[in-house]
Amino acid sequence: MKTILVTGGTRGIGLAIARMFQQRGDRVCVTYSKDEGSAMLAKAEGLEVFHADVSKEKDVVSLIKQIGQVDVLVNNAGVSLIKQIQDVTMEEYRHLMDVNMGGAFLCTREVVKGMIDRQSGLIVNISSIWGEVGGSCESVYSASKAALIGFTKALSKELGWSGIRVNCISPGVIDTPMNAHFSEEELACLQEEIPMGRMGTGEDVAKAVLFLDENSYITGIDLPVNGGFAQ
Repeated sequence: MKTILVTGGTRGIGLAIARMFQQRGDRVCVTYSKDEGSAMLAKAEGLEVFHADVSKEKDVVSLIKQIGQVDVLVNNAGVSLIKQIQDVTMEEYRHLMDVNMGGAFLCTREVVKGMIDRQSGLIVNISSIWGEVGGSCESVYSASKAALIGFTKALSKELGWSGIRVNCISPGVIDTPMNAHFSEEELACLQEEIPMGRMGTGEDVAKAVLFLDENSYITGIDLPVNGGFAQ
């Protein structure tokens, strides 16, 4: 049995990932920062739930101390921002980068210490299709997700000699609360652009994470899970 940590794991993609590892019989720890309702539901499902703002160093250090050994870290916690660049404030920019990239950095830095000692471990960063191809009116969000891809590739080279694998998954249009801002008409237009003819699910992404855990010879990749969208 492994210990899995999924940040932002009480809803959406993160919850789907947590559930899949739980079904496998692993110890699954998840974090949340604001949504108390989803945290309560996750606890009811038997997940170990921790309140932590991954953008804050003290929260992350405390989190890892509470959990102990982490065998698989899934850096999933993230926020989005849809604005034209001229309307983005410095505060919004810093918050988004601190959560999306800073959170992954802090969590990785803390769990890697134990992984190096054990000479094993897996880190999976959840990026986005917009980190690969860019999204109009989502320039800052796209930049933060592109940074995760670069972080993945560099870190896989740095940590490979320690028996630690680092990979990235870039979901396409996934049916989660993060996409709730789209109207039905906008979602229909997006769906028409997806060769598979449907939006993805959290389970589609979760299966990709599980695959990366089970194949011990894959590291340094960015795996698109997008139904063929925007290739």
